[in-house]
Amino acid sequence: MDQLHELRAQLSRFLDWRDAHVGFDRAVQDVPEQLRGATPDGLVHTPWQLLEHLRLTQRDILDFCRDPGYTEPRWPDDYWPPTPAPPSPAAWEQSIAAVRADRAALQRLATDEKVDLFAKIPHGSGQTYLRELLLVADHGAYHVGQLVDVRRALGDWEEG
Repeated sequence: MDQLHELRAQLSRFLDWRDAHVGFDRAVQDVPEQLRGATPDGLVHTPWQLLEHLRLTQRDILDFCRDPGYTEPRWPDDYWPPTPAPPSPAAWEQSIAAVRADRAALQRLATDEKVDLFAKIPHGSGQTYLRELLLVADHGAYHVGQLVDVRRALGDWEEG
């Protein structure tokens, strides 16, 4: 296997890494409906806010990588949900499904040999595809960790 092919494979796995820490799917698994909008004492965000922020930000990076007509959303308004709780149980499930779908699209981008990982994104300001893939993985890991902490503080986390 050549080095570039191995890099692409590693990037794809890195977007859903579970070896060194809890992955997204485990972090959002079985969150009780009544806790999705709860803010634990001493912390800032609810599970819903973290889930939606992950979804919105990951989608933004995916759009940036794929869309030549990309326009940057407004910070922070367009990167966080307007309410601390999901508007419905369906919204929670739809957000999880969207994170998974966009993660899969990013994984396909990482392994697409027609994409030069080291090339600057034409409509960007110097960012490369590699940088954006690493950014989304790093950002995701950070907020998944926060989601686990929020669940622990709410008494809704079992190790293992």
